Amino acid sequence: MPITRGFSRRRPTPAADRIPPGQYDVGAGWPVLSAEATPRLDPDRWTLTVDGLVDTPRTWTWDELRELPGSHFSGDIHCVTTWSKLDVTFTGVSVDVLLDATGPQPEGRFVMAHSVTGYTTNLPPADLVDGKAWVVWEFDGKPLPRDHGGPLRLLVPHLYFWKSAKWVSRLEVKAVDEPGFWERNGYHDRGDPWREQRYQGD
Repeated sequence: MPITRGFSRRRPTPAADRIPPGQYDVGAGWPVLSAEATPRLDPDRWTLTVDGLVDTPRTWTWDELRELPGSHFSGDIHCVTTWSKLDVTFTGVSVDVLLDATGPQPEGRFVMAHSVTGYTTNLPPADLVDGKAWVVWEFDGKPLPRDHGGPLRLLVPHLYFWKSAKWVSRLEVKAVDEPGFWERNGYHDRGDPWREQRYQGD
């Protein structure tokens, strides 16, 4: 995974019980990691679609998305490259709201997140519902920076951060599990930091 700007100094963590095995507290910084070039995107032309095996496929404009009931995540995030960042806050819309509006069908047992860049990552719905995942546009009270996925990224904080697709534009509900970009390239299908599910076979 290319690192366009990062940090190599490891420091003691004040909350070791919040750091999964093999991780370190990155502190104030937040490394920028991307599988592709950072796009320049205009929020006014942005849309987010939920489709596939759903009763009512929907596409929201930027303004429509921000009019949905919003919520916040406050907690920690963890990257497969071994850094963790504690006490972050993101603002956006719970994926529960999006799925409730579209009605996934019983045979829709998987979700593929698509980015405008072509990046994909696969998740089971159980990792997206019940307050576990969001699409977010703010980080610590400010617009999400472009190199961190702005204007909109998926946030699945209980899994390694490659599952939190940057520049997300579509959630596709599917009957069959299909590996996404990093999963096809050897990363674990789920990516639980506490079980160190970094690579296939872990």
